[in-house]
Amino acid sequence: MRLPLVGLSSGRLMGRRRSALGRRMDSLAKWMLKFRVFSIPAGIVANSSFAWSFVSRTDRIRANRLRDRLKEGDLPKHVSIIMDGNRRFAWNSQLDRDVGHSHGKEKLKEVMDWILDLEIPYFTVYALSTENISERSEEELESLYDLYVSGLTEISEDPKIHSRRVRVQAVGRLDLLPERVREAIRVAEGSTSEYSDFLFTVCLAYGGREEIVDAVRDVAAAHAEGEISLDSIDTEQISRRMYTSNLPDPDLVIRTSGEERISNFLLWQIAYSELHFTDVHWPSFTKSDLYEALESFQKRRRKYGR
Repeated sequence: MRLPLVGLSSGRLMGRRRSALGRRMDSLAKWMLKFRVFSIPAGIVANSSFAWSFVSRTDRIRANRLRDRLKEGDLPKHVSIIMDGNRRFAWNSQLDRDVGHSHGKEKLKEVMDWILDLEIPYFTVYALSTENISERSEEELESLYDLYVSGLTEISEDPKIHSRRVRVQAVGRLDLLPERVREAIRVAEGSTSEYSDFLFTVCLAYGGREEIVDAVRDVAAAHAEGEISLDSIDTEQISRRMYTSNLPDPDLVIRTSGEERISNFLLWQIAYSELHFTDVHWPSFTKSDLYEALESFQKRRRKYGR
């Protein structure tokens, strides 16, 4: 038998009822999206420019409800995102490809604010792979390099980055990047090098296999110099030589735009990471999308092989 809600004001009671109704509506929407007759049109609408104004109004209400629920549980310490879908967003919205990339850059600034608001101390993004460098056209790469320079410059000058004491670093085979990008990296890293409250990592000219190869080469060189014995080579020796050796392994990896693969991202580090895939293209990624990924993380039981 259910006990009466004694002592609750009418406002609090209505708030509880609205919260319960919202959860039921969320569950119904997720169930409907399992069917292609709903998911395909929903995906097209969600990634269209027409959806932006509507989403901006409704997302705030839904996001606030999700945020309250998230704060009641344990949040991940390290979130990583594979930012995919800039070009598909542009194509769906009948925009130029470079405009799609520009929207993606602006989206990263928004997501950074959301991560800082939740006080998640480590945030890593996959911005440019070694495969991108070899496969994309020179014209597209030059446009991307310009975006990286402007984005890193904006970060180094952003008052919020400094007030929140966010340290910025870039990892990868940075020697493959043009000098203007490397200089922007040096400025952003130098202007935030004294900070330690948050660590924002950008993976540029990055490949997970290449990172492992570089680490193994360092181990082999150390062994050849007599610095370490063959018997002492273990996972710790490899880990301390990774580009991300100053980071904890990601707790949660999010990939946007519907692809359900890792694409050579942090292969060594994500052995026990939780993975979350969403159909939304990166420029259309909303606060609610982030919160849903975090909520999914909180519902999972992490066993680490136990």
